[in-house]
This record gives sequence, C-alpha cells and structure tokens, in this order.
Amino acid sequence: MKKLRNIAFIVAIIALVSIFTIMALSSPPPQGNPDNEISIMFTADLHTNFDPVRFAQEDGSVTMRGGFARMQTVIDQVRQSYPNSFILDAGDFSMGTLFQTVFNTHAPEVRMMGHLGFDAAVIGNHEFDYRGSGLTEMLNAAVDSGDRRVGLTLSNIDWERSFASPELADGAHAMRAAMDRYGAADYLLIERGGVTAAIFGVMGPRPIAYSPTADVYFFDYIEAARTVVAHIQAETNADIIIALSHSGINRNDPENSACGRLAVEVPGIDIIISGHAHVRLEEPLVIGNTIIVSAGANTFDIGHVTLAGSSGNFHVTSHRLIPITEDIPKNMDVQERIEEFRIMVNEYYLSHFDFTFDQVLAYSTFSFTPREYFGRHLGEEPIGNLISNSFKAAVRRAEGANHIPVDVAVVPRGNIRASFAAGPITVADTFAVSSLGIGADRIPGFPLVSVWLTGRELRTAAEIDISVSPMMSSARLYMSGLTYTFNPNRLMLNRVTSVQVMDIYGNISELENDRLYRVVAGLYATQMLGAVEELSFGLLRITPKDMHGNPIVNFEDHIIHYGDTELKEWVALAWYLQSFDEVGGVPRMPYTYNQLLGRKIEVNSRSPIELLRSPNRFFFMLVGVVLLVLAIIIVPTVFIVKGVRKRKRRKLLEGLVEV
Repeated sequence: MKKLRNIAFIVAIIALVSIFTIMALSSPPPQGNPDNEISIMFTADLHTNFDPVRFAQEDGSVTMRGGFARMQTVIDQVRQSYPNSFILDAGDFSMGTLFQTVFNTHAPEVRMMGHLGFDAAVIGNHEFDYRGSGLTEMLNAAVDSGDRRVGLTLSNIDWERSFASPELADGAHAMRAAMDRYGAADYLLIERGGVTAAIFGVMGPRPIAYSPTADVYFFDYIEAARTVVAHIQAETNADIIIALSHSGINRNDPENSACGRLAVEVPGIDIIISGHAHVRLEEPLVIGNTIIVSAGANTFDIGHVTLAGSSGNFHVTSHRLIPITEDIPKNMDVQERIEEFRIMVNEYYLSHFDFTFDQVLAYSTFSFTPREYFGRHLGEEPIGNLISNSFKAAVRRAEGANHIPVDVAVVPRGNIRASFAAGPITVADTFAVSSLGIGADRIPGFPLVSVWLTGRELRTAAEIDISVSPMMSSARLYMSGLTYTFNPNRLMLNRVTSVQVMDIYGNISELENDRLYRVVAGLYATQMLGAVEELSFGLLRITPKDMHGNPIVNFEDHIIHYGDTELKEWVALAWYLQSFDEVGGVPRMPYTYNQLLGRKIEVNSRSPIELLRSPNRFFFMLVGVVLLVLAIIIVPTVFIVKGVRKRKRRKLLEGLVEV
C-alpha cells in the first residue's frame, strides 16, 4: 500500500510539472517592463536598401543581408515584447540603390520608413545629394502622397544666413517652406506609453563638408545642440532627450570623434544614436551621463536598447544588434510596397537608358572585395581597376568616330559605393556601385567629364593617392592609364618615385611633365581635383583644363554625352560588363579582374638610396624648411655661446689685473 502511495505521489508530481511546462510554453512572450524601461530600436545609413544585399563574406561565401521586408519582421518581433518602442534613424536613409532615383519625385525612403513605423530620422548629408532643390521636392512629394511618413529633424541649418545670401535665398526659402509643410523641425516631441521623448537631429562637420550642394549654410553642430537642448529643458516636460547625430563615432577614440565631442560638450543629452561612420558598436559607449549607440549601415542590423532611470541619469538595461539575415521571413505587405516602387524606377528612370531593374548584365565566378573592406591599403583594388577601365571603354563607344583617346581615367574610393559578389550582376547591382549624384540634366547619377591635365599634375594625383589617402581614405585613387612606384617609408608628398603612362595595349611610356593628357572622371571627382590646391593650403596644385590648356570654369560644360544623353558613371560600367565575352549566352567577368594589374607597385625599403632617390620639389621644400629651422636655432645659439665665452674671458682678465 505504501508503495502504491509513493507511485501515486510521483505520478502527481510529474503531472503538475507537465501542466506548468505546457502553460509556460503556451503563454505569450514577456512584455518587458514598460513602467520602468524605455525601449528604442535604431538604425543609421540605410541608403535606400529596400532589397537585401548580396554580400561576400571574408571566407568567400555569399549571403543575403538586410532589406526592409525582413527588417519589418524583426521590428514586429521586438514590439511583441516592447509594444511602446521608439524607432529612430541617424540619417543618410537615402542614396545607395536604384530606388533613390525617384527620391525627389516619389519620396520612397520616408514613405517606406513611415510604413515600417519609424518615428523620427535626422536629415544626413546624402539627403542633399540631389541638391537642396532635390530635398525640397522630396519633402513636398512625400506630403502629396498622403502616406504615413517618418518624422524629420535637423537643428543646425542657419536659415537667417541662408536667407540673406543672394545666391541661396530663393532655394532656402523654398526648402524652409517644404520642411514646415512636412513637419520637419529642430526637435520633435513623441510620446510612447506615457514616456515623452524630445528628439533632435544634428549633422556634424565632416558630413557638412560632404554636402557642397546643400544650398544652405549650417551652424556648428555642437553650438546648435546646446541651443536646442537648453530650449527642450526650459520649454518641455520631456522624460528623455535623444540626439540623432549624423556626425560619426570612432570606437577606438570615441571622445575625440564627432559624436563623442557632442556627448562631452552637451551634457544634457541622455542618448546619442550615431550615424555617418557606418560603425557597429557591439556595446554602448558611455561618456559622462550620455549613452552612445550605433547600428552600422545598409539595413544589415537593427539595434535595440532599453534604458532605465530618469533624465540625466539613465543606464542601459539591455542592448543588442539584431542581424537582418536571409533566414528571417519577409513581411509580404512591405514586399508589395517595394515592388510598387520597383515599377516606378523602371518607368521613370531606367527607361531613359534602355535598362530594367533586374536585368542581368554579366556573371562573375568570383567576388570582389566587399566595400566594407576595400581601400584599407595603398595598393590596387580590382573593382577600382574595373571601373576606371570601363570609363575609357564607354567614352570610346559614346564618341564613336569623333573619339579622342583617353589617357587616364580616375575613380576615387569615396565614389565606389558597393561591390560585386560572385554570381549574376544585375543593373541594380551596377547602379549601387556608382550611385552618387545627379547631372546637369537633373537625372540621377554623376556623369563623366573630360578634362586635360599636365604630366606634372598627374604625378601630383599619384602623390595624393599615396601620401594623402592614408589620412583621408575617400581620396584613394584608382587610375587606368598610369602605373607608378612608391615607397611608404619616404617623406610625405615625396613617396612616389616614378610614374609612367600605360596605354590600352599595355605599352608603357615616360610621363612628360609639360604635356597635356586627356583625363576622364565623374563630375564630383573632377570638381574635387580642382579643389586640391585650396584643400592643401596651396601645397598641391591640379588645374583641370580644356584641350587647349585653358582652365575650366564650369565642369558641367565638359560632360560627355552620347546623342543628347549624359554618359553616367554607372552606365559606363553597365556597358563595359555587357561587352565581355559570353559563356552560355551571358557575358562573363574576365578572371584578370580577380588579380592585380601592376598599376601601383610598392617598394617597401628603408635603404638610404631608396629613401633619397628621385626627390621632388616637396623634398627640397622640406629640406629647406628643416635647414631654416636649424639656422633659426643654431645661429642665435652660436651668438649666445660666443657672448658667454667673451664675458668669461673679460672677467678672467679683470681678475688678473686686480691681482
């Protein structure tokens, strides 16, 4: 009997455990603690990546990353546990894919972000890529659509100075009117679950420098932040102050980076959502009482952070970056909206060029270096070789019988916005590689421009690539038509030891200093070449000229056309891909682009001969400066020593006389 009771007891225990297990498994997910926690999902630098990106891993495998339809699934999952989450973006939500080509006419980015439930975003530098007028048109198009749209903020536009400028006044007034109509403001007050957040946006100094076509002036971002935070504290009852800072963070030296300085110098900010630098912060940074988070770029991840505490004294209770991977199911409602915009792109943009969105241009059996990794060293990059070669081939095709041979084609690293993974290469993939800018025709895409430079100026361009780009990687240059040797151990601005011209057949000839060479590059790149003297404080000088040697005043007058159509950078690349020999009816990427072509040859030597041979004028200038400094130090020292010795001799003689 006792044995039976024991068995019954054990059975009862098992039954109770089973019941509780079933209840636990069938119960809804925990709802967080909305009374004590503030939940924020965050992104940055989305760059119109509505579709997933085919991404080459370092091990050579190819995977699909990101995309709005999968991001919506993750947002919905987080909201099951944190229904009162804020969703915020730190800028550059546009410019990066073919969907951007209807930016100013249909405003796809802010409408899609509104559809996903984003609350606020700061306007970044790339939102000005289609000039100030393009942003104005986008804002109005978004309102006219009637769709829900993300809130926008930017607090450091200097409206008064912009209105006072005769050149900028009309555009600035139109932009301000469009922002007011949209509801964009210095800061936004948004309430979720009884929590009121004051959210403001700033754009830092480096992004501002990258916005030469913004058509407005800007305040210093820190001064603007101080002003807006003081106003929020005085005029609102906000529970938390959030900065959307499109300024950049450096994980290795955070306090001296732009977002770090914002935290140090404007202590009233509770949390900074950082953008612009494309940095993934696996763990939040804390500077003073300010928390800094950053989720990387291109929809590859969405961040989620929860905070507890009170204004001026928040702490992180949880933080994670959630990868948007291909195993996450797509939200089909969002996918349908994406397809609608794809149709618009085919109709309103690609029809100009006789291409379609998903048209396959070529097939590659190998992956090029992903953009996240290329340009980290001074040498060549295969995709830089590919693009610069495509410029020369496309100009030859566009000009036909009137073609004047192109000696050199140039593409800066900063203009290469994506890369190619192994597999089919589509029109969309190709546009993503060269997606920047807009032409004089007001059609998206930077056009190619023809200029002429002397051999001496081409040598300077090579020196910029080797000496300047380690400090500013966007200035790293990839050039078709030149081959040069360099030694990274030599004095700065004297590291290039030889430069030669290489024609399309591989023939090499010496560069002639005073001869004019035809050079082709994108509109932005040629404009930056012309700004080299100002940026280098007169040390470096490159003056783009016409074929007669006259300095160019308006680069748009030298845009290359085929018929009446501007030759866009991405179209040049698309044509080149189509020109490859076919395998199975599809053009095949030549395997030569999976190797280096001998355009940049490094001689890493510390021998005195290598360090001193072939000195240029900068070497002699530096030697002169050193000699001058030595003279300034040595000559007075000699006089002082002589004076001391003279006084000592005089005293000695005086002592002898007294004796």
